[in-house]
Amino acid sequence: MTIDDLKQRLDRVVVTFRGYNTTNVGRTRELLADERYREILLPHLKQASAHADATLNRHCSLIERIESGAPSSMATYAADVAMIVAVELAQIEMLERLFDVDIKQVNCLFGYSLGEVTAVLAAGIFRYEDVMTPILQMADDAARLSDNVTMGILFSRARVMDFMKIGRMCQEITAEGKGTISISTYLSPNTVLLLGQNNTVDRFKELMEKHLPKGTHLKKNPDRWPPLHTPIVRQACLPDRAAVTLEKTPGGFTIPHPPILSCVTGRKSYVEGTAREHLIDWVDHPQRLWQAIQVLLGSDVEMILHLGPEPNLIPATMSRLAENVKAQVSEQTWAGFGLRTWSQISLGRPWLASVISSDANILRAPFIKQINFEDVLLAQ
Repeated sequence: MTIDDLKQRLDRVVVTFRGYNTTNVGRTRELLADERYREILLPHLKQASAHADATLNRHCSLIERIESGAPSSMATYAADVAMIVAVELAQIEMLERLFDVDIKQVNCLFGYSLGEVTAVLAAGIFRYEDVMTPILQMADDAARLSDNVTMGILFSRARVMDFMKIGRMCQEITAEGKGTISISTYLSPNTVLLLGQNNTVDRFKELMEKHLPKGTHLKKNPDRWPPLHTPIVRQACLPDRAAVTLEKTPGGFTIPHPPILSCVTGRKSYVEGTAREHLIDWVDHPQRLWQAIQVLLGSDVEMILHLGPEPNLIPATMSRLAENVKAQVSEQTWAGFGLRTWSQISLGRPWLASVISSDANILRAPFIKQINFEDVLLAQ
């Protein structure tokens, strides 16, 4: 699969953008070393650096940060946020200038977490400074809130999860008064990400045996994460502060072109006048990644182009889903999909069989091609 293949059917292409992770620079250092890409990257990185310096009142040279190879941490969170968005916007320009691909012609834009901010900018709803100012103003406080926050990956090999029950458990633990815990991402039908303060993730694990089915597991992630997309950010009034800033921000009334598939709502819900509401909700509402992927699978999309430094969550989720489907349906029976195959599905992965029985669009997952644009650039 090449960019030339993609250009033939732009209306069947989704462009995705990544969110913050423990590794954020990706292969940008290699791109900066290539003169073809450096001349496009530098203006974006310089603009982002100057804006971050002014907003955060400190030196945030993104170019130095990339070239030094320094690891990411909560101390560099704000700079990483500015860098990721700048690199994604630069890659859009590379796509247009070097490959003659008009991003306005694709089916839709789709970003996870911070990636939705890039999608909003790429669709022309707001100017760069008007969106990135409140994002950066919140970044340091979001990082400080991470001091006592743990991520838990809750998953089940047995069945589709009862999200309402999990949410209720989080509310009851929070009501004990020893810290807030909440779902931050609906990752798949059998996986959610939890973010909890103090020992609330451990408390959730204590209660699992009583409230959740056998085969449900909880693993703690050792890294620190800003508790965006959870009610924890309300403790620093981040949603209200974003709302006050955005209500005075010009723009935001145009319909995005191309459309945006939102992880805030799980739908293509950016219509005239909704952008402010979505960006405010983005701060403290969970990411509905799985609902967005269901929309994608239910469309006529054939290809996904991943932009940004080292795309991670969306390509990994789509690849894992495709592998699960293919593992259940043997190559010999794929073309003649029938009752025997349905019985095979129900034996190996009950959660997947349940999803397929209610949403056959999931069977399209193995046929959707994925392209990592960063790798394409460096393979030229």
